[in-house]
Amino acid sequence: MNAEKRYQIFARLRAQNPEPKTELEYSSPFELLIAVMLSAQATDVSVNKATRQLFPIANTPAALLKLGVEGVKQHIRTIGLFNTKAENVIKTCQLILDEHDGEVPRTREALEKLPGVGRKTANVVLNTAFRQPAMAVDTHIFRVSNRTGIAKGKNVLEVEKRLMRLVPKEFLLDAHHWLILHGRYVCMARKPRCGSCLIEDLCEFKEKMD
Repeated sequence: MNAEKRYQIFARLRAQNPEPKTELEYSSPFELLIAVMLSAQATDVSVNKATRQLFPIANTPAALLKLGVEGVKQHIRTIGLFNTKAENVIKTCQLILDEHDGEVPRTREALEKLPGVGRKTANVVLNTAFRQPAMAVDTHIFRVSNRTGIAKGKNVLEVEKRLMRLVPKEFLLDAHHWLILHGRYVCMARKPRCGSCLIEDLCEFKEKMD
């Protein structure tokens, strides 16, 4: 795919949705961090249901620590892998208090040292909470990038690096959200809605569907 096509793709996605947002509900960088940690192998809808119960009770590292692992579990048991996630949340809260004065760190290196936080979670927090150029490649972004030809790669890291290099600079801050929403609602895994796709004529997917 050439640079002009990429530019047109993101220009159209921006025109349709000028200020894309994550579908996870949060009101602080810390709430976002916890929500993203909980969202691994779970839907945003299920995470939002849980955090609507959890955050009014505890939405700071100190408050979650007071709840303890069992207390956190009570609020997130509807989410997959809730036992492990509850333990990681508590360990992360302790580390944020001990090493970061209760504030969510703003570097990838520090974020990735938090229990339960991998590269993808760190990228979401850096991009969404702190508005740093970062690309959190999930299954949707991996699929859309490869299928359309925007940034092909054999694995998540390859796609992330290619996107960071190939997405035009003016679109880089919001590209993560546009791609994820496009994958979630239009360019779905089994039945992509090519016929009603905004970028169908620019997409290089050969087996387009109606």
